[in-house]
Amino acid sequence: MAGQISIALAQLNPTVGDVAGNFAKLRDVRTRAAAMGADLLVTPELFACGYPPEDLVVKRSFQDSVRAAAQKLAAETADGGCAILLGAPWHEDGKLYNAALLLDGGRIAAKVFKNDLPNYGPFDEKRVFAPAPLPEPVTFRGVSLGILICEDMWSTDVAFYLKQRGAEILIVPNGSPYEARKHETRRRLAAARGAETGLPLLYVNQLGGQDDLVFDGASFACDGAGREVLAMPAWQEEIALVRFENGALSGVAGAATAPELDPGASIYNALTFGLRDYVNKNNFPGVVLGLSGGVDSALAAAIAVDALGPDRVWGVMLPSPYTSADSTEDAAETARLLGCKLDTIPITGAMETFDAALSPILGGKGGGIVAENIQSRSRGLILMALSNATGYMVLSTGNKSEMSVGYATLYGDMCGGFAVLKDVYKTMVYALCRWRNAHKPATGLGPDGQVIPARVLTKAPTAELRPGQTDQDSLPPYDVLDGILECLIERDLGVRATVDQGFAAPMVAKVWGMLDRAEYKRRQAPPGVKITKRNLGRDRRYPITNKYRESGA
Repeated sequence: MAGQISIALAQLNPTVGDVAGNFAKLRDVRTRAAAMGADLLVTPELFACGYPPEDLVVKRSFQDSVRAAAQKLAAETADGGCAILLGAPWHEDGKLYNAALLLDGGRIAAKVFKNDLPNYGPFDEKRVFAPAPLPEPVTFRGVSLGILICEDMWSTDVAFYLKQRGAEILIVPNGSPYEARKHETRRRLAAARGAETGLPLLYVNQLGGQDDLVFDGASFACDGAGREVLAMPAWQEEIALVRFENGALSGVAGAATAPELDPGASIYNALTFGLRDYVNKNNFPGVVLGLSGGVDSALAAAIAVDALGPDRVWGVMLPSPYTSADSTEDAAETARLLGCKLDTIPITGAMETFDAALSPILGGKGGGIVAENIQSRSRGLILMALSNATGYMVLSTGNKSEMSVGYATLYGDMCGGFAVLKDVYKTMVYALCRWRNAHKPATGLGPDGQVIPARVLTKAPTAELRPGQTDQDSLPPYDVLDGILECLIERDLGVRATVDQGFAAPMVAKVWGMLDRAEYKRRQAPPGVKITKRNLGRDRRYPITNKYRESGA
């Protein structure tokens, strides 16, 4: 074939279940793409319903609403303008498919179904979709399009088959969640498919937060040698236009080639974007959080202010008799630097009330961990009361290091609607604080300059639940702890294999036991943004009732 077409790559932010809203956005984008001269507009995977739809997509009424919306939009393409390659669930011949629909000429002109359904980590598409046979190319205005839906690009089979069947260009609609350095993997695989087939490739990725996943966009295009010719920016909705003619990509318009963000900027943007979409898509007016004067709550507050603006972030200092003057001052200074509201509600009276109620029953057993957890739960109770009264969502501030080993209190500091640092190790918490003090994210709504007081980054971390307490009374130093956890969680090594990485055997055994015992707590924790390869959620599913003990542990 010798056709030539202009293709608009649209990295968009859908909302799961908002069929009307997603299609309204698509109509606006189609108008913009047509004005740019596009013949075809490509949307991300399952844009029609939002990704991932999970079991919502199994509801036949939901499938029917998507089908009706797609058919109505298809009819509008009778105007002869820009066609649309729409990601949508599609029920056909008694099976539900993850599909790409070509809307052109007033009808659904072609349908392509996903062949390779991922069933690992956060993905469970085999639960809801049927796998399709290898897809055939689709002819569009004289050009043979090879359409690979997301995972179909991750192995050689689909691209090779499409090449053999006459495809001239590969188009890959994606719903690829963010994790640190994953964009390098996407580009490497895309380059490999391009080099193997000799075909140019367009990679169109979703943007936005959905529960514990966040999608970074960062769409791109490669030529037939696998070289990148277009890099769209991460963390913003964008449209770019490429020209395909004579078997190659030529002109590029609408989005300048974007530089890749450094790791700190990338992770901070992921956390900000994930929190912003969780709050806004669930219609919370703002967030309330305990601002303790510590590093975790300071970073959580900074992310919240950058995500939502200072007027939608409410900090609450909840001092006990063990709260130091430094903590009180640091909480106040954090709120001042961020420009957010701060109130103080002492918990001493609540502690005394609980002690009076429990002493007749517990006698001398009401101290120690009982008293410490009552402090944390008193704080959680107050924050939840404020949430109930105002509609503000409680933002949990615990980090991945603490959640991994259970150094957190159920119904206390673990309470909340969202845990923004849930997948952030403690050492990364400090790194992100330093990054934010030196930079402001492009989409950040907070102030320029320093937002986290210097003393917060230098003092010993402590929960201040008893006199003189520090985290290292109960935990290894965080650089050691995080190194062990990286082996046990991210790399899924056992105790002996982790010891072989250079860690002391007694320490590894202790951490392994704490990690194993804390599974019941993690099951009850709020969701939080996934930024690592293996978060403490769907990526790592261990039984709570579990008697296995590795030899040597």
